[in-house]
Amino acid sequence: MKLTEPVPGGPCWVELSTSDVGAAQAFYAGLFGWRSETDPRPEAGGYTTARLGEDAVAALSPLYRPEQLPAWTVSFATEDADASADAVRSAGGTVLMGPLDVFDQGRFAVVADPAGAVFSLWQARAFPGAGRFNDPGTLGWTELRTSDPQGALAFYPAVFGWTVSDSAHFTHWGVDGADFGGLKEQGEDERAETPPHWLPYFMVSDTERTAAGALTAGGEPLAHPVHIPGGPWVATLRDPQGARFGIHTP
Repeated sequence: MKLTEPVPGGPCWVELSTSDVGAAQAFYAGLFGWRSETDPRPEAGGYTTARLGEDAVAALSPLYRPEQLPAWTVSFATEDADASADAVRSAGGTVLMGPLDVFDQGRFAVVADPAGAVFSLWQARAFPGAGRFNDPGTLGWTELRTSDPQGALAFYPAVFGWTVSDSAHFTHWGVDGADFGGLKEQGEDERAETPPHWLPYFMVSDTERTAAGALTAGGEPLAHPVHIPGGPWVATLRDPQGARFGIHTP
């Protein structure tokens, strides 16, 4: 990502909803070196912040509904969660939850684009978002996997004002030209297995070694490490509870 801190319209946070928070803590600690802190307040619902040093880099939480599947959710920063939720509706998306206040930390909403890819809106107050990007163990890229790329190209610039640029292999999302993610059309096999979704990529120092470590710890490779010509090494994985995520090495 060309972004180094949360900015309006850009990714600012990632959260894992999982069926086993304790097991997920152990898995990601081994993979990325995260140190976890669970909010002790009953009303926090077991919300757990993952840190590298003193910097908050991600969160883990229990599933909120029995039918919910383990998954990572990407949050995008906004200066007004209510106005952004209205923009989602106007562009053909759906507001699934909120907007709601989270203590004194901020205001959020959970929404979906017209194809069904879920993401969150975050209006910061006391908590701005991730304290670090683009370091090993932190968010370094985001990717929309969708069955409707043309619909996405209309929806997201309408909601966030994103810039769009194309390379030979990829369509990039940006804030004022600073790329932070991409768009990839789902193949038939992926489309049959999973609905459209946002996939976070975490930077690692060695994609092949990290992918092997994930496999040893009970994860599953979805796409083995590969070098993108002129770009990074990348791989996509599934953690032991079933949540998908990516890793990459510049």
